[in-house]
Amino acid sequence: MGDFGNFCLLLAFCLAAYAALAAILGAVQKQPRLVHSGERAAMASCASISLAFGSLLYLLLSDDFSASHVANASSRALPLFYKIAALWGAHDGSMLLWVFITALISGIVIRQNRFRHRDLMPYVTAVLMFNLVFFLLLNIFISNPFSQLVAVSADGTMQKYIPEDGQGLNPLLQYWAMVIHPPILYVGFIGFVIPFAFAMASLIARQPGDAWIRTTRPWTLLTWLFLGAGLMLGAKWAYVVLGWGGYWGWDPVENSALMPWLTGTAFLHSVVIQERRGMLKVWNILLVVVTFLLGIFGTFLTRSGIVSSVHAFADSNLGKFFIGYMLFVLSASLFLIAHRLPMLKGEHALDSILSRESAFLFNNLLLVVACFAILWGTMFPVLSEWVRGSKITVGSPFFNSINIPIGLLLLFLTGVGPFFAWRKTSAASLRRAFFWPSILGVAACSALIIGGMRHFYSMMALALAVFVIATIALEFIKGARVRGKNTGENFLRALANLVMKNKRRYGGYIVHFGVVLIFIGIAGSAFNKQESRQLVSGQELSIGSYNLKMTDYKEGNQESYTYGKVILQVYKNGKHIATLTPERRQFKTANQQTTATVALHSTPKEDLYVIFTGVSSDGTKFEIVAYVNPLVFWVWVGTLVLILGTMVTLLPGHKGMLAASQEPFLKSAALKAILESK
Repeated sequence: MGDFGNFCLLLAFCLAAYAALAAILGAVQKQPRLVHSGERAAMASCASISLAFGSLLYLLLSDDFSASHVANASSRALPLFYKIAALWGAHDGSMLLWVFITALISGIVIRQNRFRHRDLMPYVTAVLMFNLVFFLLLNIFISNPFSQLVAVSADGTMQKYIPEDGQGLNPLLQYWAMVIHPPILYVGFIGFVIPFAFAMASLIARQPGDAWIRTTRPWTLLTWLFLGAGLMLGAKWAYVVLGWGGYWGWDPVENSALMPWLTGTAFLHSVVIQERRGMLKVWNILLVVVTFLLGIFGTFLTRSGIVSSVHAFADSNLGKFFIGYMLFVLSASLFLIAHRLPMLKGEHALDSILSRESAFLFNNLLLVVACFAILWGTMFPVLSEWVRGSKITVGSPFFNSINIPIGLLLLFLTGVGPFFAWRKTSAASLRRAFFWPSILGVAACSALIIGGMRHFYSMMALALAVFVIATIALEFIKGARVRGKNTGENFLRALANLVMKNKRRYGGYIVHFGVVLIFIGIAGSAFNKQESRQLVSGQELSIGSYNLKMTDYKEGNQESYTYGKVILQVYKNGKHIATLTPERRQFKTANQQTTATVALHSTPKEDLYVIFTGVSSDGTKFEIVAYVNPLVFWVWVGTLVLILGTMVTLLPGHKGMLAASQEPFLKSAALKAILESK
């Protein structure tokens, strides 16, 4: 099966290379049959990659340890659920997952547009297939999951080697969120190739209007949604598995996923200006190029070994190839933009600082500045080593000092943006619109001060959250009242129909509400508490209003690990509220890795987070570390609301969210030209 998988990858490479060449030649020579031949080859390449992906899955499920990836990432005792996750649990398999998702997305887009955008699709196909060819080359010749293990004898001869068992999946990855986290995050990284391909195609075909934006909007939103969901799943994993008490530590690989999400957010806002006012055409294409490259940069950081991260794979020799590819794409994109610059002139200028265009521009500026600051802080150790010969690391204080003020400004713009009109807004209308939200925001700030809060940034975040929630609520209330007055519907029915009639606008407001809830959750981190103590049975640890009393210690043996766990009775203000059992596991793999299993009691107000870190040398005392983390609950709720809002925005109309236009082929521009020439 390994040989079959290799054959499928080689066949996919040949088909993808032919598809790119045929699409370009067909477009240049105006031969639609050659273009369609290239599209069929692209579809066949995607099918061949799917067979290779299935082959690796078969090798994992059948415990074929002759394949290096299976031996490195799986074992006989590994549960079925995690054997599937082992597909991307090591370097080579994760590259095949990247190639598979790239092929799947590319194939769907080519199939979807087989009857429309015929002037753009040859170039779209060529860009998609060129990108696929690059990653196939890496997967075949440098990071091949189907490579076979061999044993070298004393006389130098080699023969096939099959170990009795594999090393098993990294215990840190044996968590439900990490089974779905990599595929979701990869869709977020890779999916931006679709707007990138259409943007480049529009420049090549000399069609720099906003048709490519409308076509790719669902893909851009879905990609942005998957990237955001992947980020938060990674945060959840870090919170409940790594056992350090937090969910975000400005880790380099975490940062690499946040950066394209920020620039993607900027793009989703700025394209509205291009659609409504014909402005920012060059800026939008640059944002698409940067976002696409940042997605590749993320996998480069994970695989190059140039940064230290718990999320990264071991060092590999892929880094130089990624750098070369990113430089080529950037150079080609900038050359094409410069060559088409006269066609990308804006149709209007900014009329007033008090306008929705201005609010979107400030939003874009802040998001890009935040992205650059994160990029600089992430790469600073590498740059300092190149320049000075020693690594200088920047930590959370650097990132927080820059990004917290930026985040507060973005939160403020989230509230004020809906009240600005296009072109120009009168000061009187702004005063009327901001009156009640401002009153509520100031009241919230005053209440926090009276209640004893003195942490400036957290206080501002919570007060601004009240302000923004008020502005969003007013938008829904005013819209529903107007609709109810015009239609006679009751308030709730009018509200539901209002959202369904303008899904893009009100779905965006729901997304903003989710972001506000996430900010509320983040604001609580300023008040985290931590206590640690060695306990024996009957002793207590106190933290905040909680008392944790140790009542027992138990050990046990499972198929893949042994464990020890402490039984803790939790009391709050003297009342028993929970029993927590933090646990330590030692896995039976070759390296006998030890992990801690977090015990968590979560409420909307705060989380009680407990870790069992070890046993004293005499075996009589048990080290417990406890945290009280306020408002973390709202980070996860806000994420769900954000997902809900994006899905509302993507709800299909009459033809379905991703349904291709049923424009007859006879209406395509290419065939029209052929018929007219006859």
